[in-house]
Amino acid sequence: MKTRTTKMRLPTTVLPATMLAAGLVFQTPTLADNHGGTWEPSGEDIGYQVDGESFEGYLAPADGESRGTVLVIHDWDGIDDYERQRADMIAAMGFDAFAVDLYGEGNRPQETGAKKAETERLYKDRERMQSLTRAGLEFAREQGVAEETVVMGYCFGGAVVLEAARNGLVDQAAGFATFHGGLGTPEGQSWSDPGAPILIAHGAADSMISMNDVATLSGELEDAGATYTIEVYSGAPHAFTVFGTGAYQERADEQSWAAFTELLDQAF
Repeated sequence: MKTRTTKMRLPTTVLPATMLAAGLVFQTPTLADNHGGTWEPSGEDIGYQVDGESFEGYLAPADGESRGTVLVIHDWDGIDDYERQRADMIAAMGFDAFAVDLYGEGNRPQETGAKKAETERLYKDRERMQSLTRAGLEFAREQGVAEETVVMGYCFGGAVVLEAARNGLVDQAAGFATFHGGLGTPEGQSWSDPGAPILIAHGAADSMISMNDVATLSGELEDAGATYTIEVYSGAPHAFTVFGTGAYQERADEQSWAAFTELLDQAF
């Protein structure tokens, strides 16, 4: 896996809403090929600077002509091989993928307490969360990725996806997707129609994010007139997409990836 460094400055149609208890099992070749432990990175770690701070993302250019860009937002332990693998899977589907770093170069917490501390730091400083998300996308575009963008993320990253949708952080946004992510709307914020469809993939057995949270978000999106789809997977716990863990549920992973693929096809 290659690594390089560059610098930047910080810049400042409607589908019906649905909630599905389950869906048809659908396994894409890319997903099947990659969750079995044979993955090798095809993209590159790439360093960049935001107002003097060092960050390190992961860039995976599209195989062939790009159909669009997917901005990948990491979960609470920062960018690791999980985000790299997902980015490569997206690139293999014909999209540029960039995994943005919201923690800083070398800051990849391993202990639960450290992970909580990093997420809380950004939850308490929404301005920084938003600025680093915008800066990562701007950097990716400077590398030549396509302008039209879908934003997707896992767990903590899913909460950041909704932050981006609520606050209009992404110009030329084509869609948003959150997988087992935080769903709450913080005090002082509210929803309006983000102008692009939202996919929420949620595990019914998630002990961290309740079905009441799902219902509350659905009500807020309805009131805002947003275009959204909520899929709920029976028996799926929190982090059901994370390969090689006890939380991984193949059925829910395959179904949510199929829904994400459909979102990409519609968006681009």
